Amino acid sequence: MEDRVILVDKPEGISSFGVVAKVRGRLKAEFGHKVKVGHTGTLDPFATGLLILLSGKMTKKSGEFLKLDKEYVATMKLGYTSTTGDPEGQIQEYSVKSVLPPIESVLSDFIGKIVQTPPRYSAIKINGERAYKLARKGQEFEIPKREVEIYEIEVLRYEYPELEIRCHVSSGTYIRTLAEDIGERLGTGAYLTALRRTRVGKYDVKDAVKLDELVTTNS
Repeated sequence: MEDRVILVDKPEGISSFGVVAKVRGRLKAEFGHKVKVGHTGTLDPFATGLLILLSGKMTKKSGEFLKLDKEYVATMKLGYTSTTGDPEGQIQEYSVKSVLPPIESVLSDFIGKIVQTPPRYSAIKINGERAYKLARKGQEFEIPKREVEIYEIEVLRYEYPELEIRCHVSSGTYIRTLAEDIGERLGTGAYLTALRRTRVGKYDVKDAVKLDELVTTNS
């Protein structure tokens, strides 16, 4: 069938658009002609996990998938900040307070509806151009704040300076921004060192196919 929901376990180091291109090539080889393929919400190149692609007529339903809530496992490094909020930016040491507030108490403050300012290095369009492209050019611009909802945050591991959490969030939530805001509230600064999307709505990464298994080497 050309009209599919394709669950991909995206590896680190490739963009979401790169995954789309590889899958498009695989489907073209399978069917002998071009097949329309689109994603339903990007993952940053350093991130891994569930990327939902739609092909053929299913691409018309992309809006339905974009609205679904998501779950992530995020690892952040405290005591440092990054210009991009992730390992790809310039890392700077943060001036840390002598006594940190309790982690659980700080995280609980983020549960519920909160206001975020999306990262400058994001795919959000500002006057028709991607924000990350404007940021790379050194241009000054403002990104409108947005209301998102954090349903749950669970500490999976904490050994300073590393903090690993599982978070269940609404569509439109930026985990890089959440990590930075948590770091600011802790008084340590923070940036993401790893990010894995484990669920989108009812779809689980456990049911996804590894990209190298989905795409043949000659696609």
